[in-house]
Amino acid sequence: MEKILSVRNLTKKFKRIVVNNISFDVEKGNVYGLLGPNGSGKSTTFGMLLSTINPTDGEWYWFGKKGTDPDTLKRIGAIIEQPNFYPYLSAETNLKIVAEIKGAPYQRIDEVLETVGLLARKKDAFKTYSLGMKQRLAIASAMLNNPDVMILDEPTNGLDPEGIIQIREIISNIAKKGITIIIASHLLDEIEKICSHVIVLKEGNSIYCGRVDEITANNGYFELKADNNIPLLSMLEELQWFTSVKQDGELVKAKLRDDASVSASLLNQKLAEKGIYLSHLTKKKMSLESQFLELVKNTK
Repeated sequence: MEKILSVRNLTKKFKRIVVNNISFDVEKGNVYGLLGPNGSGKSTTFGMLLSTINPTDGEWYWFGKKGTDPDTLKRIGAIIEQPNFYPYLSAETNLKIVAEIKGAPYQRIDEVLETVGLLARKKDAFKTYSLGMKQRLAIASAMLNNPDVMILDEPTNGLDPEGIIQIREIISNIAKKGITIIIASHLLDEIEKICSHVIVLKEGNSIYCGRVDEITANNGYFELKADNNIPLLSMLEELQWFTSVKQDGELVKAKLRDDASVSASLLNQKLAEKGIYLSHLTKKKMSLESQFLELVKNTK
């Protein structure tokens, strides 16, 4: 696949190291999530890639060209800070101003407004818009120059559930047009639903880079309950199918080894042979959130 972006050993130090020697690639047509808590280096990374922050070390290549020059910026649509529109002007007029700055044709305005679901409100003043509508207008402005790649920094921050769903659908529709998207977020659930790939940052360090379905591709775990969980815990340990077995309230949770292929029916049969009968048995997959917590715990 064609590489849109290659980052190599990127580092930024202020009074402390904010981004520490991170490397990753972004391939065309995918949706990437830059995932990490506040202060993990996401916004600083975007700032360097857009040449608004000077790196301490490292390099990057957009479309095979080193660094970020003005021609490269024309191929990128970015929303890094809160949208800065004139409150008393309409959405259409605000986008005309952006189009003048970007050298984009006015004909694009209706098209991008339709993409973000604001075409019917294009004559309304920006100050009458809800927070979600303002964020959607910002996405529309980033699309005006028909970019090859879009960078969105916390696009659902502060939105209610309905607004989050709308932004998620818009991002999915943009990706279907073949535009590569890079999203920074601390919301694991959103990354799991939107992104095909994820780069996980912790305190400026990249602790995982790869496909979302690979980080969640695990054999999962069982939730079990018996009249007496003590012999159940003992038997599960003896089976050696699990990396961990622990009591969690009334339930027992048993996490499968990577090389273990065990069905619920097989486990139930093995336990019944030992006189252990279950009142509850469910096999579950670990969420991205669970995997993320495991990654963070293992890199302490």
